[in-house]
Amino acid sequence: MIEYLTGKITHIETDAIVVDVQGVGYLVHCANPFRFQEWLDEKMTVYTYQHVREDALQLFGFLSREERRLFEKLLQVSGIGPKGALAIIASGQPKTVIQAIEEENERFLVKFPGVGKKTARQMILDLKGKLPDVMPSLFDDSDGAAIKVQQHDEKQELTEAIEALKALGYVEREINKVLPNLKEKDLTTDEYIKLALKLMLQ
Repeated sequence: MIEYLTGKITHIETDAIVVDVQGVGYLVHCANPFRFQEWLDEKMTVYTYQHVREDALQLFGFLSREERRLFEKLLQVSGIGPKGALAIIASGQPKTVIQAIEEENERFLVKFPGVGKKTARQMILDLKGKLPDVMPSLFDDSDGAAIKVQQHDEKQELTEAIEALKALGYVEREINKVLPNLKEKDLTTDEYIKLALKLMLQ
């Protein structure tokens, strides 16, 4: 496995770049090669994924390890190959893609080329809850609106209420918004649920 290439970007095509490493030119397929335009004829590091098939050996390149990790996770989803994964990465917003998966936002996911409702649902089934572990920095939110429900040592009634809200279809971002108000109360599970629903509808 080639972890990365450090060399000069000597050529940019519609679907790939050429990285010159000590006189050897590596053809590296990219989601959006023109993101590398500012480094043309300059030295930089490209993080790579080596894809091996019976009839081909290809390198895929990314600006960060996080983009590459998302690409690798997408490849694990049935129905998504390298081209499909690259099309998703091409948005340049891995955090937004992850949010859509965590929040089960199929309408957003089907906007990508080659992703229909079946594939979007498969992405959610295969990846939801698994992405924070491999890309923790993408779940850091400086404005306090974290994707995951904050870790808490709540009383059992509040914990049960949160799980019930999830079962009702509410996503973690919605729950996080009302969680501070719930923490201020000392209620039964049912009362927490009723209060949360009231706050969400305001």
